[in-house]
Amino acid sequence: MSSEPGSPSADAESTKQPPASVVVTEPSEAPESAGEPVSVAAAAAATGAAAPVLLVDNLGDYLRAMWTRIRSGESGALPVIGGLVLIVVIFQVQNSVFLGSKNLVNLFVEAALFIMFSSSEIFALLLSEIDLSIGYVAGVGAFIIAELLSPPDNWPWWAAVVLGLLACAAIGFVQGVLITKLRLPSFIVTLGGLLFFEGLIIYLADVDPAAVGGVVRVPSGTVVFDLVNSNLSPVAGWIALAAVVAIFAFVSITRAARRRSQGLSAPPLGIVVATVVLVAAAGSVLVVICNLNRGVLVPLTGVPYVIPFVFVVILAWSWLLGRTRLGRYIYAIGSNPEAARRAGINVARVRTIAFMLTAFTAGLAGLVYESWLGSISVGISGGTYVLYAVAGAVIGGTSLYGGRGKAFHALLGGLVIAAVYNGLALLGVTAAGQYMATALVLIAAVTVDSVLRRRSTSAV
Repeated sequence: MSSEPGSPSADAESTKQPPASVVVTEPSEAPESAGEPVSVAAAAAATGAAAPVLLVDNLGDYLRAMWTRIRSGESGALPVIGGLVLIVVIFQVQNSVFLGSKNLVNLFVEAALFIMFSSSEIFALLLSEIDLSIGYVAGVGAFIIAELLSPPDNWPWWAAVVLGLLACAAIGFVQGVLITKLRLPSFIVTLGGLLFFEGLIIYLADVDPAAVGGVVRVPSGTVVFDLVNSNLSPVAGWIALAAVVAIFAFVSITRAARRRSQGLSAPPLGIVVATVVLVAAAGSVLVVICNLNRGVLVPLTGVPYVIPFVFVVILAWSWLLGRTRLGRYIYAIGSNPEAARRAGINVARVRTIAFMLTAFTAGLAGLVYESWLGSISVGISGGTYVLYAVAGAVIGGTSLYGGRGKAFHALLGGLVIAAVYNGLALLGVTAAGQYMATALVLIAAVTVDSVLRRRSTSAV
């Protein structure tokens, strides 16, 4: 889990010099528009959200700089990746079925739900806030979509999805306004939302004639139903992977070249190429696993649609947080809201938008949930899923203290939770044991986060 300390003091600089050929500078590559009261870079510098970056000339300097950051507490995603590898090794040793193609694809599909819920909570956590309502907000959005798809409404799938997601975003807007304008604690507002929307789901089931026993089924054959229950063809999976790797390579190489031409930090070309190769290798392994026959009576091959769907969401939120003015402002406010306000950022507006994005992403999680089950019911465990959302984000590397986290952390955290549950289920461990194991993993992640945070603070 990464840590982003502020600029080192003069005393620290006198005792902790960077390696040779390494220059400490502040990032300034940020979009600016006329009429803005403050640039993104200025806002980040004012709040301490931007850590010093290192300009390097070659691979050796880059690796030395990386090792310096790790020693100072900026270990990035290495701890959670190491933990995930350890979990996989343990469960594979205990049960050889764990790494089988059928079980791995099931694990990826299970992880999709945890990843989506975790990615929704990240927006609130980056502001040092919390949203306890996302589980039932997801349920409300899923109910609206399922009801509009079912008779007698029979809406087109895209119209039902758009309306359901807009309803979720509207919920986030209302809660955000209550939090920012009335200055109510987000814990209380969203706790009230949890209770209110749980009741709203029951009401929707009562008034909908299509709801039988509090359950609304998603019509089979629709795009919503096929999201989890259908797969890309094996050839389509390889074509999609090739397109993704090509786009990733183009963006990575051109971005590194542009940053270096502007005098900004950028990894050497060898590191960029190695990253592209690693992404291509990981994607190839995923496609190969999914293309293996995992059917029993009939052949079943291909990448489930939900896997590229989740990757698209993660990439979109990564771009928003890392490459837009709104994303920079969210980090700045999470690091120091008063400094952000003094820098000219409209704190109330940004926080409201962040809660809208939280609820909107929860709606996407609800879409995955109802596709997975083929229905939505009043029995959705909204309270449990919000706890998984917080756990997944924190396990992945997002800080509970605000200002530090990435959409990629939701992906890692969701995979860890899914791997723990999947592995324990294969070993025949009861639900009680699964809950306790997840709790231990969460506590371990928070402990690592706190230790690294103190270590990086003392380093500067």
